[in-house]
Amino acid sequence: MSYYVHESSYVDENVEVGTGTKIWHFCHIHKGAAIGKNCSLGQNVNIGNNVRIGNGVKIQNNVSVYEGVEIEDFVFCGPSMVFTNDLTPRSKYPKGPEGYKKTLVKYGASIGANATIVCGNTIGKWAMIASGAVVTKNVPDYALMAGVPARQIGWVCKCGEPLKEGLACRSCRREYQLENQVLREI
Repeated sequence: MSYYVHESSYVDENVEVGTGTKIWHFCHIHKGAAIGKNCSLGQNVNIGNNVRIGNGVKIQNNVSVYEGVEIEDFVFCGPSMVFTNDLTPRSKYPKGPEGYKKTLVKYGASIGANATIVCGNTIGKWAMIASGAVVTKNVPDYALMAGVPARQIGWVCKCGEPLKEGLACRSCRREYQLENQVLREI
C-alpha cells in the first residue's frame, strides 16, 4: 500500500486514498470517499459516503466529515470541529443525501478546535475560523472569523498571521489590497 491505515481503522470498499496519506487509530472511511495525497487523519475521524478531500489536508482527532462536505487542498480541520449536512434534521423523517446541503472548504483554509460549520456555506481560500466559532454564512477568502455566530474580525495572511493596518504581513512580508471587500495578494 502507498498509504498507511492503523489496524484499528476501517476503510470500506470503493474508497480512494492517495499516496503518503496516514489514517490513524479508530477511523472509518465510508464507501465512495476520495482522500488525496499526503493527508493526515487523526484518531477517531469519520469520513462519510462520497466525501471528497484534497491533497495535504490535516484532519485532527474526533472530526466527522459528513456526506455533502468537500474539502480542497491544504485545509486544516482542528480537533473536535463539527460539520453538519442537514439544516432541519428529524430522526423520524430522514431526508437522505438528496436533502443534504453542500459545504465547501476552499484551498488553504483553517478551522479551529471545536468550531462548527453549519451546512450550505463556503469557507473561502486561506480563511481562518477561530476555535469555538459557529459559521452560519459564507466566509470570504482570507477572512478571520470568530464568535457565535461567527463574524469577521479581520483578515489573515496565507502564512496564518493576522493582518494589521496597511495589510502587510509582519511575519512573511506578503502584501494585500482590499477592493470592494475582496482581499487579494499583490
